[in-house]
Amino acid sequence: MILLGSTGSIGVNTLLVAKKFGITVEVLVCGSNIALLNKQIQEHKPKVVVVANSRDVTDVNHSNVYSGEDSILEVIENSASELVVNALVGFLGLRPTLKAIECGKRVALANKESLVACGAFIDTSKIQPIDSEHFGLWYLLQERAVSKMIITASGGAFRDWDIKDLQHATLADTQKHPNWSMGQKITIDSATMVNKMFELLEARWLFGEGEYDAIIETKSLIHALIDFKDGSTTAHFAHASMQLPIAYALKKDMSENILQHIDLLKVGSLEFKKIEENRYPIWEIKEDLLKNPTFGVVVNAANEAAIERFIAKEIGFMDISRLILLAYGKFRQNINTVDDIFAIDKRVRTFIKGVQL
Repeated sequence: MILLGSTGSIGVNTLLVAKKFGITVEVLVCGSNIALLNKQIQEHKPKVVVVANSRDVTDVNHSNVYSGEDSILEVIENSASELVVNALVGFLGLRPTLKAIECGKRVALANKESLVACGAFIDTSKIQPIDSEHFGLWYLLQERAVSKMIITASGGAFRDWDIKDLQHATLADTQKHPNWSMGQKITIDSATMVNKMFELLEARWLFGEGEYDAIIETKSLIHALIDFKDGSTTAHFAHASMQLPIAYALKKDMSENILQHIDLLKVGSLEFKKIEENRYPIWEIKEDLLKNPTFGVVVNAANEAAIERFIAKEIGFMDISRLILLAYGKFRQNINTVDDIFAIDKRVRTFIKGVQL
């Protein structure tokens, strides 16, 4: 397999599962964590390695090292592997997804931005989602009429904060996730609920038109639910580990134990909450975005640009959502080609960088 984003949490878990199943790793792609990359090279012995920056090439303990986005696309095209695990973060992951599908490869997709920004132009029959929420929906689907698909959210770092304090939240505050440790950007996205908006949009592209929603489940033990038209509801329970969806993406016939079962007696109780717009302002565009899913590129570009400004301390935490909503109202043109996606992405980022709040 080809693993894009090998040093992130999903990449690390993918390598654990690959080792368990004896799957050969042909290519490793990572950003700037060269120390961890070198350990992965020593253990998994890939044929090719790609890093983000050319300055890091000489620090990589491998004889076949490249750098940059173009190199990622080239190794995908030239590799023998039929599976690409895309765990890159951000819009950077889109071109590799498109290239992998163009080359007839199967994509185990953790890069949300690929479908959020470009779902209209991606053959989802080539996609196996490895987000726990989409895996849960896939796991629950049966040959029965569906009324609604529901995914769950943790609520992020600020689910229990006084709403009046949110405007003063710092970058460090956003990283205090109540349930687990993730990368910087996705933890911010969890706090704004943008992450869950993206996952609803991904579900729309993966499973087709229909009714989708999300609720907060504070212990993150239920990942997805399906309301069937007969009045019944099923839920997917599993401990919060990416290894289960990764395992199914890497090996279709799953008879081995991957996770410990949840002991409901130890859990005792579960708590559910509504996602409120006053705490998560991005939620006000949920229904419109699901009806107009090609506008996901606007939300993604605005979000990434706003987060850059937040990290740089140019704007406050709640301004991230304000900027996204501003861009969403402004950029409403038709999107007809992949080139349109990249053009609008650039325009939205430029706009967000220039807005004075």
